[in-house]
Amino acid sequence: MQPSIIGWSHLPFGKLDALEPEEMISRVSVEALQHAGIDAKAVDSIHVGTFNGGFVYQDFPSTLVFNAIPELRYTSTVRCENACSTGSAAVYSALDAVRSGRSKYALVIGYEKMTSLPTKEVGEILQKCSYAKEEAGVAGGFAGIFGEIAQAYFDRYGDQSDALAAIAAKNHHNGVVNPYAHMKRDLGYDFCRTPSEKNPYVAGPLKRTDCSMISDGAAALVIAAPDAARDAKREITFRASVQVSDFLPLSRRERTEFGGARLAWQRGLSLAKLTLDDLALVETHDCFTIAELLEYEAMGLAEPGQGARVILDGVTTKEGRLPVNPSGGLKSKGHPIGATGVSMHVMAAMQLSGEAGDMQIPDANIAGVFNMGGAAVTNYLSILERRA
Repeated sequence: MQPSIIGWSHLPFGKLDALEPEEMISRVSVEALQHAGIDAKAVDSIHVGTFNGGFVYQDFPSTLVFNAIPELRYTSTVRCENACSTGSAAVYSALDAVRSGRSKYALVIGYEKMTSLPTKEVGEILQKCSYAKEEAGVAGGFAGIFGEIAQAYFDRYGDQSDALAAIAAKNHHNGVVNPYAHMKRDLGYDFCRTPSEKNPYVAGPLKRTDCSMISDGAAALVIAAPDAARDAKREITFRASVQVSDFLPLSRRERTEFGGARLAWQRGLSLAKLTLDDLALVETHDCFTIAELLEYEAMGLAEPGQGARVILDGVTTKEGRLPVNPSGGLKSKGHPIGATGVSMHVMAAMQLSGEAGDMQIPDANIAGVFNMGGAAVTNYLSILERRA
C-alpha cells in the first residue's frame, strides 16, 4: 500500500498584490487541513516548496505556518527547492517521510510570490536555474533557452508552428473553466498562430502565447499513510512516483529530446504496471509550448519528431484519447514556481475524486502528473489512482 492524498487547497493564481507569502501559506494550510478533515495536531511533518531566489526578501519559510496555526509548533519542517519542480520536490519529501514511518500525516505547501518585481528581474532570477557557465548569457532568459530548443527542433524536424499554436489554444480553451487559472481567456488557434502586436515573437520561433505567465500562487496537500487514509473522505493513492535527473548543461544533452523525462515515464509506468492507455488524463509541465510537444514524445505518445501529430489529430484535447492539461496547464493557470508541482497534483486529485467541476474528465480514475525543473533537468512523475 502506498501513501495517499486525502485533502488539498489551491489559491487562484495571478497577480496577488493583496497577499504576502505568509498569508498565502496560511490560507492554503488551514483550508487543506479542513478539506482533509484532520486536526493540525495530527500533522507529523511539514514540507514547504519555494524557489524564491530573490523574488521576496523573506527566506527560511519552513515554520511561517506556525504563526497562523500555533498548534503546529514543534512539528518537523523542511524547505525544498528544485527549480521549477520545487513543488514536486516537496511532495516527494512528504512521501519519503510517510513511507519511512516517520509521518502518519504530512502537510505539503508550495508557494511563490513573483509579480512584485519587474519582468526583466524575474527573468534574471529564473535564469539562475540554467547552467551559468554556458547559458547565463542567453538573451531572453528561459524563454531564450527554450527558444533555442524550439529552433533546434524546427531545424531537425521542420516548422512546428501549427502544433505549438494548437497546444497554446488547447490549454487556453481548457483554462477558461478553471477557477484557479491566471488567464481564463479562450484565445483561439488563429490568434496563437499569427504573430501580431499583441502576440509578438519573444525568442526564436516562440511567441508570447507559447510562454507561461509570471504568477503568484500557493497550493497545499495533505498526504497520509495507508492506514490513516482508509478512514478519509477521499483517497487518491500514489500508484507510482519516480524522479530522474539529467545533466544541467544543454551542451551535454541532445536538446531536441527530453531524455530524463522519457526515462521517468518508462520507470513510472513500469512500476505502476500500466500503459498510457490506462490513464484518463495527464497534467504536464507546459512552461513553454515546445515543452509540451517534447513531453508527448517523452511519454510515448509519438516517436521523436512526430509530436505534432498528437495535438493536430486531437489526441490530447479534453475529448481526445488522452486529455493533457485539462486544467489549462501552466500556460493558462500560471507558473508560480514553488506552487506549480503541488498545484498539478491538486488538479489531478480533483479529477480523480470527481471534484473538478467544469474541468472534469468523465470517469477519471488514473492520472499522470509530470513536473520538471529547468529544461528537463529534474523530472518528477507521479501516477495517481482513485481508491475504490
